[in-house]
Amino acid sequence: MIALVMFVVALLLLLVGIPVAFAFGGVAMMFAFIVPDVGFEVFNILPFRIYGIMNNTTLMAVPLFIMMGLILEKSGMAEKLLISMSKLFKGVRGGLGVSVVIVGAILAASTGIVSASVVMMSVIALPLMIKAGYDKSLASGTIAASGTLGQIIPPSIILIILGDVMSVSVGDLFVGAVLPGLTLVSLYILYILIRAYIREEDAPALVSDEKINIFEIIKAIIPPLLLMVSVLGSIFAGIASPTESAAFGVVGGLILSSLNKTFSLNMLKYVLSETMKLTGMIFMILIGATAFSLVFNELGGSDLILEFFSEDIGDVWVFIGLSMLAIFILGFFIDFIEISFIIVPILIPVTEAFGIDPIWFAILIAMNLQASFLTPPFGLSLFFLKGAAGDSVSTMQIYKGIIPFILLQLLALSLVVIFPDLVFAFL
Repeated sequence: MIALVMFVVALLLLLVGIPVAFAFGGVAMMFAFIVPDVGFEVFNILPFRIYGIMNNTTLMAVPLFIMMGLILEKSGMAEKLLISMSKLFKGVRGGLGVSVVIVGAILAASTGIVSASVVMMSVIALPLMIKAGYDKSLASGTIAASGTLGQIIPPSIILIILGDVMSVSVGDLFVGAVLPGLTLVSLYILYILIRAYIREEDAPALVSDEKINIFEIIKAIIPPLLLMVSVLGSIFAGIASPTESAAFGVVGGLILSSLNKTFSLNMLKYVLSETMKLTGMIFMILIGATAFSLVFNELGGSDLILEFFSEDIGDVWVFIGLSMLAIFILGFFIDFIEISFIIVPILIPVTEAFGIDPIWFAILIAMNLQASFLTPPFGLSLFFLKGAAGDSVSTMQIYKGIIPFILLQLLALSLVVIFPDLVFAFL
């Protein structure tokens, strides 16, 4: 039971605002000190674990995909893409909302950076939607939910992390996530169109005398699509590993930035600086989580959880239901990175005992973690949206707007549970 007390103490420290890496690392040191049977000798293996993290070629894809996303954030690609797509849906009820979802999906497949996608679309799309007469809660929910598609649509940072934590092929996870991601996009679009049909005042059609220039639309859409196909296609075809494709994506992003005439030394300095900050944060959390897991396992925490699910409960579907519920609830309070590094390793022995396919289970976790970006009070997408939108929308309008999209995410998760072939169709 000491292991469970240790876990609860770590969560309480997170809730009072202690940085994640220090919360988990500090709790590990504290319990190693106060429990005589553990002692600081348990950390003798920690340097070897850290060295293994540093030499992990799979995790090298994380900073590269972050860098690619930041380059594209500054390239001006998203603005051209959204404006062109909105013209394409001119005259359709809910058309602007649909275009936001499609652009969100394209950005997700091109960058995988949730913060960049949400901020970009908040700055670009929200004023357009409000000007067009959209309900502010619907506009806010559409932007926040579309920006989080980078969690499930490859190349997703969370899929790379889960691939490493669960020791499965990141390429297989990328392939397995394609149909679940498209299912979620389809549900978003269907909801917006149905709501626009029932309540036209919530999502009126765009009215404009400006003629549609197909050449301009193609010119805006083709570059990100080419980058997306190049990066993901090389992985799916087995030509390159995710890390190699991420490096290619960085080069492609620099080329697109140069073509858009947005490349500069200041931009490059910003990208490198932000990449270092985000990567440093992720890997510090990983080191803290590694220290935590060493002490937690030494206290018998993993054995206790394995015994509880495999012997006391003994039903695979109860385990899946409880684990998904636990991850969903924890997503209200802690970030997807902490859940991936702390909670998922605890569940892995149970999945092995039940014979659950790790790729399918990883996709379920990724879809579940996507909701953590939208669930108050600590949903990061809500903070990004409010920060970028300022006073144009209220916090309550944002909260009201994201509720239907959270329900749609849970529906998509349920569909993947009921129809596993959504994951294995292309594998």
